[in-house]
Order: sequence, then C-alpha cells, then structure tokens
Amino acid sequence: MRKAALFWLGLVVALLATLGLIVLSSAGGVNAARIHHNQYHFLTRQFVFCGAGVVLALLAAKFDYRNWRKYPALAVIFYLVMCGLLVAVLFTRPINGSSRWINLSFFNLQPSELAKLAAVICTAVYLDKLAWRVELFWKGGVGSAVIFGILAALVMKEPDFGSTMVIAAAGFLVMFLAGVRLRQLFLFGLLGVAVVGWHVAHNSNRMARISAFIATSSEQSGQKTEEQMDPAAKRAEYQSRQSLVAIKNGGIAGVGLGQSMQKQAYLPEAHTDFIFAIGAEEMGLLFSVGVLGLFIAFFVLSTHIAAHAPDRFGRYLAGGMAFIIFFQAMFNLGVVCRALPTKGMALPFFSYGGTNMLSAFFAVGTIFSVGLRAVKEQK
Repeated sequence: MRKAALFWLGLVVALLATLGLIVLSSAGGVNAARIHHNQYHFLTRQFVFCGAGVVLALLAAKFDYRNWRKYPALAVIFYLVMCGLLVAVLFTRPINGSSRWINLSFFNLQPSELAKLAAVICTAVYLDKLAWRVELFWKGGVGSAVIFGILAALVMKEPDFGSTMVIAAAGFLVMFLAGVRLRQLFLFGLLGVAVVGWHVAHNSNRMARISAFIATSSEQSGQKTEEQMDPAAKRAEYQSRQSLVAIKNGGIAGVGLGQSMQKQAYLPEAHTDFIFAIGAEEMGLLFSVGVLGLFIAFFVLSTHIAAHAPDRFGRYLAGGMAFIIFFQAMFNLGVVCRALPTKGMALPFFSYGGTNMLSAFFAVGTIFSVGLRAVKEQK
C-alpha cells in the first residue's frame, strides 16, 4: 500500500474537523449564549475536544493494533470497563427521557460512543482467534453475536436506539469480513431486527417519530394534510421540518456564514444532531456536496487501507472503524434531509460533544495504525 492513501485520509479528516469547527462557530452561538451566557462556550470546548482527539489519534496510530490480538487481556479489560460504564449510566439522572451521560465535572462522558469502538475491537479479536472455526454456528455465529449483543442490549436500555443500531451493524460487518456464514448472519440479523422492533413498538417517543415520518410522506403525496397528523407525530417531526427549511434557505451559495435564521431558536439542536442543516443554510449546496464528498472519500480511503492490511485482524479493525464513522454520517444526513425518520445521531467531526469527537479520532488513529504497519511491511 502506498503512503498516498494515508496522506489523503489525513487531509480529508483535517478538512472535516476544520469545517466542523467553522460551522459550530456559527451554529452554536445562539444556544451557547442562551444556556451558558457565552456565545463561544461550545466552540471553545469543541476546540479542546478536537485537540485532545488529535492527540488520541496520534497515540492510537503509534500503538501497534496487533497488540489487541497479541494481548487479548487488553480487549477483555476494555470490554468489562465498557459494560461497567453502560450499567452505571443507567443509574444517572435521565435527560430528555434517556440516561446516556456520566457527569465528570469537566465534561459529560457518553459510554455508548465508546461501546461502538469496543464492539469492533473485541469482536475482531475474538473472530481472529477462532481462525477457520468462524464458520461454526456456536463459536463463530453465536459467540461473536453475544459479544457485541451484550453491549447493544445495555445501550438499548438507556434507551439509545441509534447507538444500538451502530453497534449491531458494526458487529455484523466484522462477522461478515471474518467469514461467518451468510445464513447465520441472516438469522441473527432477523433476530436483532425483531428485538429492536419490539422495543421501538413499545416506546411512544420512537413510534411518534416513525408515525411522523410516514404521515409526512402521506402529506407530501396528497393523502394526508398537516392538520390531520397526530399531535405527537407533529412534535416529533418538527426538527426535521425546520432542517429542511434551513437547507432550502441556503440554496446554492448560502445566506452567508453567521447569517442563519434557523439557529435562532427555530432548530433546537442546531449545534448537535442538526448542525449540517445550519452549514447548508449558510454555505449552500456547495457545502452540502462537499461534506458528502469528504465522507465518501473517507470511506473509500479507509476501505483501501483495510483491504491492504498486513493481516486479517487489521482488515477487521480498519473496516469496522471506517464503518462506524461513515454509517453515522450517512444516517445523520438522511435524517437532516428527511430521507429517514428523526433519530438523534451525531455527525462525526461536526456535532458538538466530547465523547463523540474523541471516539471518532480514536477510530481514525486505529485505521492509521493499520495503514502504517502495512507501509512498513512493504519496505
């Protein structure tokens, strides 16, 4: 593998992080002034998170990824710590109906973000150790599904269905890369969908969001007007409606950096889940296409690095880490553009949040660790 892939990947990540800070400087000002009486509160803290993330990425890149396989106790400890944190967070004070954060005074830790990393690392270590036995039902299929399934189940208890979906999807991807039989993947996939579907059906908030999405489709096709929509569905759909208004306002060239109207209390989560809409409003279609292109470039480059990894374990790790970031990005963009039901999921490198930023940079550092070892072995 050539060094060029690593260079371009680093450049893409740098551009994403820089764009994220630029958009946050505008999108977070109103809410920061209202909540913290300092319009630069979110931006200042995001700078710190971003700097810490870069340091973490460098350390992860320097760390030989093969040590996870060489010393499986590291993965076991990481897994147990994550399970402990996910149990502990269930006893914290709920915020907006969910218990997802542990207050560490200097920032709120969100264990579900780290659980995504643990799911990839621990499943990859387990499947790599199995070698040809990955094709066996109980060891390859059930064993690996239990590893990331426990993490997903704990996250779902918060409840955080978005992170549950990412953990499960990433775990299945690692299983696929490892060679687990397709019929086993299909079986566990159906089981997972059934379990999540049952929990969603018994959660009024999630059902309201799905109902709003379906009702909106009916409204757009002339089958149902907004007045006929269920009140809960209308509330659930409010943010996605406002995000579309922001995107439409932006047009091709945008209204200008700092000139967004939707961030003025119309779009409550302007600095987190719906930050992309503010960027599209202020910088227009060029911004939207550029961000989409950068995330696609990130995935293509990361996949190239994974394909040229020195060993199968490197392929599992790099592929899983790339998937976590790309999947979240595409899902977030789908929600913001109302192509998917409203679901809170951060946009990597853009949305305000310390744990999300650190986990994204750790994933990038792990991909670099795989790529750097591949370059060294070619010399």
